[in-house]
Amino acid sequence: MQNAMDAGVERPLLAPELEIKVYLRLIWRWLWLIILCGMVGGVAAYVFSQLSTPIYQASSTLMIDEGNNITANYQDILTAERKARTYAELMTRDSTLAEVAAQLNLTPQSLENDLADISVTPLRDTQLLKVQIEGISPSLVTLVADTLPAVFIQELNRVQGERFVTLKAGLQDQLDDLTAQIDLVQVEISQIDDTPTAQEEIALTRLRSTLGQKQGDYARLLQNLEELRITEAQSGDSVVVVESASQPVTPIRPRVLVNTLLATIVGVMLALGVVFLIEYLDDRIKSPRQLLQLVDLPILGSVVRFQTVLPNGVKQGGGLVTLGEPRNPVSEAFRGIRTNLQFANVDKPIRSLVITSAMPGEGKTTVAGNLAVVLAQAGLSVALVDADLRKPTVHKLFNISSQPGLVDNLLSPTPEEIRFSPERQLANLHLLPSGKRPPNPAELLGSKRMMDLVEHLKQTVDFVILDTPPLLAAADAYVLASMVDVVVLVTTAGVKRDAVLRTLEELAQVRAPLIGSVFNRLERATAGSYYYYYSDYYGDAHEDRGPSYNMAADLAAYELVMPKQRTTNVNGRMPVKTK
Repeated sequence: MQNAMDAGVERPLLAPELEIKVYLRLIWRWLWLIILCGMVGGVAAYVFSQLSTPIYQASSTLMIDEGNNITANYQDILTAERKARTYAELMTRDSTLAEVAAQLNLTPQSLENDLADISVTPLRDTQLLKVQIEGISPSLVTLVADTLPAVFIQELNRVQGERFVTLKAGLQDQLDDLTAQIDLVQVEISQIDDTPTAQEEIALTRLRSTLGQKQGDYARLLQNLEELRITEAQSGDSVVVVESASQPVTPIRPRVLVNTLLATIVGVMLALGVVFLIEYLDDRIKSPRQLLQLVDLPILGSVVRFQTVLPNGVKQGGGLVTLGEPRNPVSEAFRGIRTNLQFANVDKPIRSLVITSAMPGEGKTTVAGNLAVVLAQAGLSVALVDADLRKPTVHKLFNISSQPGLVDNLLSPTPEEIRFSPERQLANLHLLPSGKRPPNPAELLGSKRMMDLVEHLKQTVDFVILDTPPLLAAADAYVLASMVDVVVLVTTAGVKRDAVLRTLEELAQVRAPLIGSVFNRLERATAGSYYYYYSDYYGDAHEDRGPSYNMAADLAAYELVMPKQRTTNVNGRMPVKTK
């Protein structure tokens, strides 16, 4: 990373991206999953609601009359609220429900099975109780809603009456006893003659005094009995039904539309949660912006994922798009990489580079081949060397033979000339495939013969491109990095962050001249508006799709520092620099 800055490449300013745009792009990418989860939730809720048993509800209203309590204070109000809650609990007792079932000629078990819910709720700031009965039968819930208040009122009156029965019975017994005593005294008084003797006069006076006392006691007991009756009338609560139940017509559950909408929303929310969790746990690099946010590595260019058509009409991912379709927006992306490389270091122009990647399968050979083509199309002589001796693919990319190649040149006992395979459409593009497979690729690439070959190519052609194995798979690229001017790291969309960080750390340890990265296989949805603007500009079907233009005139300043002598044999072979 430090080498890139030393080479004169400054990291571009990264404009902050709005979070809402990131979220919208994420939602758009996972829109299929969000819609699928919403539809699954909605359909499941709709089917479940349709198959569920409909539940009906009937309700009645009761009022609690606390008697002539005109001067009620705050404590009386709290007492009334507690009393309402107490009545609500009493109405849902098993004994009360059993009496209801008995009056409806049902068993308690059958009543419980047919009813879904029984609730009695005090209405806030009122003396009303709301009785709500839910069940599968409209007629049954209506009967229960009317019968339950009636049973409770009867039971309440019975309980309240039992509180005064004993007191009234005791007073009544005392009154009956006094009546009998008064009658007995009156009989004794009536038996005394009108002309009583002195002794009878004394007895008469005593009897009259006793009669007066008993009559006074009788009057007091009678008054107490009347006061007790008044107290009984005032202390008892009168519960009356103010609204009877009416038979329901439509069920209250299931609510098909509401359930379907809620389940759809829940499915969408769950999908969003899963999407954001996946995105949070995903440690792959998907865009150049993420790469710039992760490391201080200049981006030389970005190439979207593309396909090319083989001569047999079969489409393949990658390929030489710059050679077959020079007007393709992808070709323009490679020309942008070419320009960035040519002017990356003004003081010391770049003439040789190693193209590698962190992991296999990131498209480094495709980038190397297309970059070599656009450099050759600009009028520069280019040598593309397949230095990946473990899994060579340059010969497959250009559809040439893999032999003779690099290994044959290095192992030749008398190397007099480099045996190139010239590209048929570009005379100034020289291809050096890998050749036969050696048993010791790292030792062969690190030999003095390899250093001499690279130095000779630098003096012979304008650009030397070495396609090397991935850095984390083999150490070949580290060996070749010291022989060239710069190293270009190909980073594909979807590569692990740890792989990129580890690669950059190892490049920094060997002081490799890393100039920047080419972001490959960028998804077009992530590429932004550039690709579409350029595609619209060059999208005319009548455009000339012939070979690309020559930029030699535009690179006059670059040519000033290039060698003037380039020797090339007629058969496409170039002399080898000997010791």
